[in-house]
Amino acid sequence: MIAVSSCLAGIRCRYNGTHSLVEKIEELVKQNKAVLICPEVLGGFPTPRESAEIIGGSGADVLDGSAKVIDKSGRDVTKLYVQGAYKALEIIKEVNASYVVLKENSPSCGSSMIYNGTFSSSKIPGEGVTAALLRREGIQVISENELLDMA
Repeated sequence: MIAVSSCLAGIRCRYNGTHSLVEKIEELVKQNKAVLICPEVLGGFPTPRESAEIIGGSGADVLDGSAKVIDKSGRDVTKLYVQGAYKALEIIKEVNASYVVLKENSPSCGSSMIYNGTFSSSKIPGEGVTAALLRREGIQVISENELLDMA
């Protein structure tokens, strides 16, 4: 069993109410080989919601308390991101997922790239809050791009 970001399976849970369907992931879900997680929804966010970016570092820094997740209106939404990361971790442990496929660039799920915190569509190397927590727990995290490269 693997765990995957819900939006990658076609669930409309992204901040703007859309999905990021990857057909290979949709197939894995249909074959009962993948469980869906959306850390942002698990954290208590509605869909749609304002976009958010990590300010002052990356997901690991958020977990350590030295960076924050701020939405486009300037509200500190760090607590909900951390809450969602821990709820996702619980699910992943419950199903004993062998690895997790997360949506790249997200402040929750980015595994190698995130937005730079300026809301200018600029990306920087880094990981989201959930990706950082899962890696700290020894769980393998990859992006949808890496999954497709594994073909």
